[in-house]
Amino acid sequence: MFGVIVSGRPVLTEPQAISGTQFAFSIPSIPSFSHIVVFLLPGTTLPDGTAAAVYAQLPGAAEVRLLGAIANEKPSAIFKINNKAGGPAGGGLGDNDAMADDAALNGGVPVLALGIAVEPAAQVAVNLEQKKAQDAAAAGAQGAGSEMVVRGQNAVTTKVLAQRIIKNCYDFLTSWGSGDTVPLNAFQAWWTKFENKIERDPGFLERSDGG
Repeated sequence: MFGVIVSGRPVLTEPQAISGTQFAFSIPSIPSFSHIVVFLLPGTTLPDGTAAAVYAQLPGAAEVRLLGAIANEKPSAIFKINNKAGGPAGGGLGDNDAMADDAALNGGVPVLALGIAVEPAAQVAVNLEQKKAQDAAAAGAQGAGSEMVVRGQNAVTTKVLAQRIIKNCYDFLTSWGSGDTVPLNAFQAWWTKFENKIERDPGFLERSDGG
């Protein structure tokens, strides 16, 4: 029912049948590759209400990861196997982000186990949505961690910010002349100027003494 293409290699069309709905390909990971194509063979259609979920077990890994899926309405897809390789890859009916470890295993060439399971389309859709959510959460956590590092490096205390705002105001108002009395319109002018500067450059107080 299924075929697999790895660039530069013969097309694979004879998977091992695990059951009537589950199939597996064993693909040597050397020479290394970054993408894989999975497709329905010509003349093949899946039963109504089903889709073919594509899974991968990377060399030396215990985890089996969902890559995506194909279906009658989308009979082929390209999946990205190796995150270390650049370039986009289409994910069929779902996202496709799996990492491959090309390090040689003891005793032979490392093998990528590719599994294809014909499952109810509704269940496949749910699994793909869960995968998207997990990937988004992981990406968000990584981004938040990076942001916290940057903010931690550049952070200034509330007290320091307040001191810089006061200094900015004092320097501006004293430029209106000497004496202890400052007209109200001078303060209004400072506030307008201060607001405009914040809008143009929100971080200027964090980088300077407020001048």
